[in-house]
Amino acid sequence: MTELPPPPDSDDDPDPRLRLRILFGDSAMLGPGKAELLDHIAETGSIAAAGRAMSMSYKRAWSLVEEMNRAFRAPLVERNRGGTRGGGARLTETGERVLAHYRRVERAAAAAGAEDIAALKSLLSDMSHQK
Repeated sequence: MTELPPPPDSDDDPDPRLRLRILFGDSAMLGPGKAELLDHIAETGSIAAAGRAMSMSYKRAWSLVEEMNRAFRAPLVERNRGGTRGGGARLTETGERVLAHYRRVERAAAAAGAEDIAALKSLLSDMSHQK
């Protein structure tokens, strides 16, 4: 399995990054955590494995999947129940589309804000002594 880069807010990464959260009214949202969960489900074919990759319980991962499935017109993740061949999960076509749109918006926002983010970074104090 390919090793993932550190999360955007990791202490190992001093460069600022934009973390995008899209709110759909008061009840639904899509942000970096849910997008990462969808990525891991697509990669592993398993909600449990996706949760483990994020240090998250299966219950929490499944709860987030249910939340996303309810928020959109069609489910984003389809689960296959266990059996002799075991269970599994996969992104539906809608799930793939939602994730692709989210990633495009994320890239567009980062590109649009790059200059201002660089300006904000230049105004930061030296935080190395605060660790």
